[in-house]
Amino acid sequence: MPELAWFAIVVFVLTVTPGPGVLYVTARAVSQGRRAGFASAFGIESGEVVWIVAAAAGVAALLAASTQALTVLRFAGAAYLVYLGIQRWRHAEAVVVPAAAPLGRLFAQGVVTQLLNPKVALFTIALLPQFIDPTRPIAPQVAVLGAVYMAIAVTVDTAYVLASAALARRLLGSRAAQRRTARASAATYVALGVATAVSGAKA
Repeated sequence: MPELAWFAIVVFVLTVTPGPGVLYVTARAVSQGRRAGFASAFGIESGEVVWIVAAAAGVAALLAASTQALTVLRFAGAAYLVYLGIQRWRHAEAVVVPAAAPLGRLFAQGVVTQLLNPKVALFTIALLPQFIDPTRPIAPQVAVLGAVYMAIAVTVDTAYVLASAALARRLLGSRAAQRRTARASAATYVALGVATAVSGAKA
């Protein structure tokens, strides 16, 4: 189906482009290792599933019609990213081994990060409807498009986690390198938060 192939191409381009999701996953993988990267990635994907379901239910469209709701969502996401950055910086000196935080907490942070990412809401509003035939049942179409989206997102995030973890093995050979990596991750979170607050970052 040409439409589905085009949808997959667009999703791949958007997913592989660094944004809150990609940078959150890579920062965790570099600073805490492969398992932390995958836990964060699964959290990100879970947040995306929620948005896809919301789109099917019409919640995302409701948010699109409300400038105030999107503004609140954007600033809430920005504040959360800045908070993560501050926490990361505060604990930079204590970083010794990658698994510094429980995987469950990393998963939850990934979910919240993506739920508060306004670009994901805009993506479900602007892109998904273009590939839906209104003369056919909506839910099955959303399910197929959502499955394609998730398959691509999981593949891309897996590649980022593996590459970041491999890089981490070289970067985390000393305590000084750990501190530098932790602070770089913290700066990434804060920069993302500021960018999201100003104009919204890519999904």
